[in-house]
Amino acid sequence: MNTTAPTSALNVSRTTATAARVLRQLRHDPRTIVMMILIPCVMLFLLRYVFDGSPRTFDGIGASLLGIFPLITMFLVTSIATLRERTSGTLERLLAMPLGKGDLIAGYALAFGTLAIIQSALATGLAVWFLGLDVVGSPWLLLLVALLDALLGTALGLFVSAFAASEFQAVQFMPAVIFPQLLLCGLFTPRDNMHPVLEAISDVLPMSYAVDGMNEVLRHTDMTATFIRDVLIVAGCALLVLGLGAATLRRRTA
Repeated sequence: MNTTAPTSALNVSRTTATAARVLRQLRHDPRTIVMMILIPCVMLFLLRYVFDGSPRTFDGIGASLLGIFPLITMFLVTSIATLRERTSGTLERLLAMPLGKGDLIAGYALAFGTLAIIQSALATGLAVWFLGLDVVGSPWLLLLVALLDALLGTALGLFVSAFAASEFQAVQFMPAVIFPQLLLCGLFTPRDNMHPVLEAISDVLPMSYAVDGMNEVLRHTDMTATFIRDVLIVAGCALLVLGLGAATLRRRTA
């Protein structure tokens, strides 16, 4: 009897094979691809002309939203796509093979991360070179933060999908996971103006550091120590959540 179990060590070939399979599936779902890649661009375009009479307002919040929109989009798409894998039985069949949970999560992260690169590059290019977003620092630093935000959204989506039994429940996690961060990240008011309790909560939310990192690029020509701290925190949170996603991944929906 064959009792081969999935190995726990991360394997590059299994990870890349998983990523390739996910990308092949997404190729046959153009609506999902359009949502992931174009929706942040459309939202930025609308935002620019909502503030057509006051472009300085767009300069003030455009960079922050350049990071927030990809995070939200990738969270939604990844959580629903992963849940479909489980409810269809695909995930159970994959985990019955010599494929570890870490390989599976890393493969999904690699696949969606590839799309996140395209998404972030298009949104950043649109904001800076077409919509006229005025930044003091390098647009490449904006792209870096936007990409990390998209990867964080992917990690959060993979993680929460383990706790949802249906696509409707997966969408319901958005108010619980994303909206509090959106309200407390400093987009609407500086975090140091908030109630001390809310400020303390905002200090442990990764979206706060994503917004702070974007604002650093708006104000400074060079890469500051604060910017490096913000980028490392966002990247570290993404890796941490991916690890939690691998630990909580279930073969099937209860």
